[in-house]
Amino acid sequence: MTDNLDGVATFVQVVEAGSFALAAERMNLTRSAVGKAISRLEARLGVRLLHRSTRSQTLTAEGQAYYEGCVRALAELDVAEAALDHGRAEPAGRLRVSVPEAFGHFCVAPILLDLVRQYPKLQIDLSFTDRFTDLIEEGFDLAVRIGELRDSSTLAARRLGTQHVVIGASPAYLERYGTPTCIEQLENHVGIALSRAGAVAPWNAKDADGSAQPVRIRSRISMDDIQAIAAAAIDGYGLAWLPCWLLTRYAKSGALVPVLDNYRVRSQEVYAIWPKARHLRAKTRVAIDALKEKVPGMIGE
Repeated sequence: MTDNLDGVATFVQVVEAGSFALAAERMNLTRSAVGKAISRLEARLGVRLLHRSTRSQTLTAEGQAYYEGCVRALAELDVAEAALDHGRAEPAGRLRVSVPEAFGHFCVAPILLDLVRQYPKLQIDLSFTDRFTDLIEEGFDLAVRIGELRDSSTLAARRLGTQHVVIGASPAYLERYGTPTCIEQLENHVGIALSRAGAVAPWNAKDADGSAQPVRIRSRISMDDIQAIAAAAIDGYGLAWLPCWLLTRYAKSGALVPVLDNYRVRSQEVYAIWPKARHLRAKTRVAIDALKEKVPGMIGE
């Protein structure tokens, strides 16, 4: 009996990835295995689905029509599987999660790794990156994002808490240069700045009542990695703006000291986001619930 679904998911992945190599990476297969699956599918159907060259691939007219039908069929199967999954007590399967690098290492990973202990049939695949990821295009089940949300039409979201960014410095730095007691005194200090694509983030701060305070401070070092900024602050290179959860971690060991506790550089919302679906899989649901339960305590809410 012919399996009409054989190679269908691979074909859809190839079309959506835009290349055999990327589709193979997403599916944890070799490029050769993906190519053979497409060839078998074309042989079974008796039509060519893709025009392939060494540099590009395009759908044939038959391939475009077949792709649209496959997407609809797989969506129906996904709904059916999700309905079955909803009735199971134990989450199972592979959960792909995209997380920010530092926040992912210190806050998200410990929570999700605990789920692996609780649910033997659950598999966690974590991707650590600070770049913007397209969940649907890249095949992620879940992501954690800090800051403004996009893609509200295709993604669902759940707020996990608020991340406050505050000021810290090493005891050695403060002993040498003094501890500022107000924003105005920062102009006598050196700061370690956060940069993105060469653009340095502003050093504006907010006081306890939310009023914005312009900050004048010399900055000779800028980096695009929060952990590297923290390391430079620990080594005494200057004051640093750090997420509250990271500063608290180093303050407990005495490596850093909070400065100007009443001021916050900025506050950003933390969200769990996932592709909108009629039924939320158990594996995704338990991850979201665990993050909602534990993240607020980790970030000081």
